[in-house]
Amino acid sequence: MRFIAIAALLAASLLGGAAQAQTKPSLDIADFGSFHVGGRTYEISGQPVKEVLFTPGGAPAKIDPNGKYIVEQMYVQYFTPAKLHSKLPILLWHGGGLTGVTYETTPDGREGWLHYFIRHGWKTYVSDAVERGRSGFAPPGVWQGEPQFLPQENPWNRFRMGEGPWNDDPSKRVQYPGSQFPAEGYINFMKQNVPRWTTTDDAIIRGYIALVEKVCPCVVLVHSQAGQFGQKVAQARPDLVKALVLVEPAGLGDPNKAEALKGMPILTVFGDNIDRDSRWPTIRANQMALNAKYVAAGADLEQIDLPKVGITGNSHMMMLDRNNMQVADLIQAWLKKKGFAE
Repeated sequence: MRFIAIAALLAASLLGGAAQAQTKPSLDIADFGSFHVGGRTYEISGQPVKEVLFTPGGAPAKIDPNGKYIVEQMYVQYFTPAKLHSKLPILLWHGGGLTGVTYETTPDGREGWLHYFIRHGWKTYVSDAVERGRSGFAPPGVWQGEPQFLPQENPWNRFRMGEGPWNDDPSKRVQYPGSQFPAEGYINFMKQNVPRWTTTDDAIIRGYIALVEKVCPCVVLVHSQAGQFGQKVAQARPDLVKALVLVEPAGLGDPNKAEALKGMPILTVFGDNIDRDSRWPTIRANQMALNAKYVAAGADLEQIDLPKVGITGNSHMMMLDRNNMQVADLIQAWLKKKGFAE
């Protein structure tokens, strides 16, 4: 496996961050909008008619739940900067139990990676995956199984934000030394969480394929659960996905289709404190094993482990961490090196 030219990219990241502190690129937007892609018709029959009072003081309405429903659609929002400095658009795909808000802001109110890529001249697409957020939710019976909900304290450890249990009292809260996650915004982060199913992967992949068929060729940047979606969609449509950025991928591509990514530039980024967690060493090892197959099949793959290049303290949610723009600089430098940005 070929590792990235760390010194050069790190220098570019540090210099870029210093320059931005003085002259942040413009956020001039020429156009923005939204649309839905994908979806199918689902029919319900044999259910009793219900009488529903929608508003106190109103009159009850008879609701017949039998009929056709549109399900599996996916919501997408796009932003076009006034001055483009990239050859292709970039698509930002979020992780499990989350929505496109992942990239729109940080839980302590700073700019997110959406701002970053617009400021750097990328036409940028942010989506809510099928069955998340503004994509809407299907009626009962469409998805198999039960939706999963995360208790307030769960991601604090699982996403490597802190090593002790979450505590509402800051004096009793334990983070990893030098942690970059803004603990004061943790409750705001949990307000972003939405229910998710474990049985909707195929539907989500269909939604993302519909998206790339509509707006690509493009660069796809994915996080966590979307690691699976980015890799499998790229394997399905390598003619449209021209580069992959895998930010702590927690889901895998198809190892039997590694050759589909021959020649594709792929960047994998992992944060800090992985070896101090019970699950993340296995997750990273699984992706690295698949990365080796991609390389053997001819992919142009490079990997960054942030602490090995001197960027420490990053959680699983590095796009929300205090140094999120430094990490974005590193990704932007790689994209420039691969010829996708000026």
